[in-house]
Amino acid sequence: MTFDLRRADPGSHAVLAWLLAVPTVIFAVLAVCVATDASPIVQLDRDVADWAYDVTGGRPGLVDFLEVVAVVFSNLVCGIVLALLAIFALTRHERAVALWIVLSGVVAIGGNALVKLAFRRDRPAFDEPLHEIGGYSFPSGHSTGAAMTFTVLVLLAIVLTGRGWKRRILISVLSLLAIGVGASRVFLGVHYLSDVVAGLCLGLVIALGLWILVVADAARLPHELAIITGSGRRRAAVVLNPAKVGDVEEFKARVRTVAELNGWHEPLWYETTIEDPGHGQANAALHEEVDLIIAAGGDGTVRAVCEEVARTGVAVGVLPHGTGNLLARNLGIPLNARDALDVAFGGQDRAIDLAVLETDTGTSTTFLVMAGLGMDAAIMTGVNDQLKSKVGWLAYFVSGVKAARFPAMKVQISVDDGEPRKFRARTVVVGNVGFLQGGIPLLPDAQIDDGMLDVVVIAPKRFIGWLAIIVRVIGRQKRTNERLDRLIGQKVVIKAEKPVPMQLDGDPVGDGQVITAQVQPGVLLVRVPVGPAAA
Repeated sequence: MTFDLRRADPGSHAVLAWLLAVPTVIFAVLAVCVATDASPIVQLDRDVADWAYDVTGGRPGLVDFLEVVAVVFSNLVCGIVLALLAIFALTRHERAVALWIVLSGVVAIGGNALVKLAFRRDRPAFDEPLHEIGGYSFPSGHSTGAAMTFTVLVLLAIVLTGRGWKRRILISVLSLLAIGVGASRVFLGVHYLSDVVAGLCLGLVIALGLWILVVADAARLPHELAIITGSGRRRAAVVLNPAKVGDVEEFKARVRTVAELNGWHEPLWYETTIEDPGHGQANAALHEEVDLIIAAGGDGTVRAVCEEVARTGVAVGVLPHGTGNLLARNLGIPLNARDALDVAFGGQDRAIDLAVLETDTGTSTTFLVMAGLGMDAAIMTGVNDQLKSKVGWLAYFVSGVKAARFPAMKVQISVDDGEPRKFRARTVVVGNVGFLQGGIPLLPDAQIDDGMLDVVVIAPKRFIGWLAIIVRVIGRQKRTNERLDRLIGQKVVIKAEKPVPMQLDGDPVGDGQVITAQVQPGVLLVRVPVGPAAA
């Protein structure tokens, strides 16, 4: 998991101001009312407490459940959770985040105890208490701790996940849990409503306020790194595939918004065509002396732009709109459009390798991800475009099932002009990166900036043999044999006994017998997220 602190930047300081101001005002009003025994609040607290007691009283099972909640969300458990989160942040080299987590716990738990001493409010009193507890009532310690802990979890969820329904569901669940913990204190008869509301407000203000003080400055770091390799004029060009981005005008509006937020000027716009997937457009952008060229489209558009921009010193931003998006996945670039835009305009530049590919059919081009021949190319050739448009990369799985009986072929592979080795294989893949969709580590040792190409030779004897191959691949087993072998080098030549399907970055390139791939180390700058994933 990668911490992308910019995801927690709402783009408008007014949002953070309201998030802090509203709970602060609510807490202040409740504190004054409690200190002065204001009759409206006191009466409301008593009415709610009596109603909650009537609901819970006579239901021992509910009381037992509420007592379990009290233990699970106690300050001790919250402290343990925070300690584990802080350790996790340190393992990701996020010291500011770890410090914020620790400070949030210390200030919330310690601050709540001090506030209690200042107000010394007695807890609700009943003839037959549901739960015995000492100490003062205002504000609720459980509510403060829960609000602080779940605010920490919400902010971590934001910086660790992309925008979308999954994040919204996660934030909603965490928020409801915090409210639920507070409500449990009222139904257990140990706190008034104002105690709980004040505690929730206090915990939220502490966690969010410390985030702004301790961490928020780190979120602005990418904006400075984004111009290190450029001219400083912050001029960008966008090469877009109109067939992939959908509503072009809406897409341009989104790009303009993020560009403006990051201090970039109005981008130059170039649209790809069937005849030119991005080479001419990228070349035109280079002649305009831009600092950044953003490729918005599928793998073909990204490859065309990168091929043209290599060795120029101009960075490429990637907005993945295809079904494979393997370059983005391997570089940690978010697949969500808005998050990818944040990286493009506010990330840092990483020098990566490019591979030159030549075939005996006359193809001479480059690839960023993977090339190969045999069954994997047959899968690419057999994908139904209509199905792909509906279900995305799952269409490759359907095609893979159909191609699983692709016959074995005899191949010779030489690495770095060495003696050819003979194999009987179903498929041979040369990779500049290691991971397929779903994080499947086909070439687990491959690195996009190590100046090497990794090769995998797959040769199951029967259909059932694919199961053993899958287990070995997913398990990242180092052992090799005649069923799955690996090679590595700067230059790879593959010769098949007869013409077979070939593929390049997921696109079929016809049938042929010979593939020659050679790496060109560090010739391309790509904009990636700031942090350990970009290291």
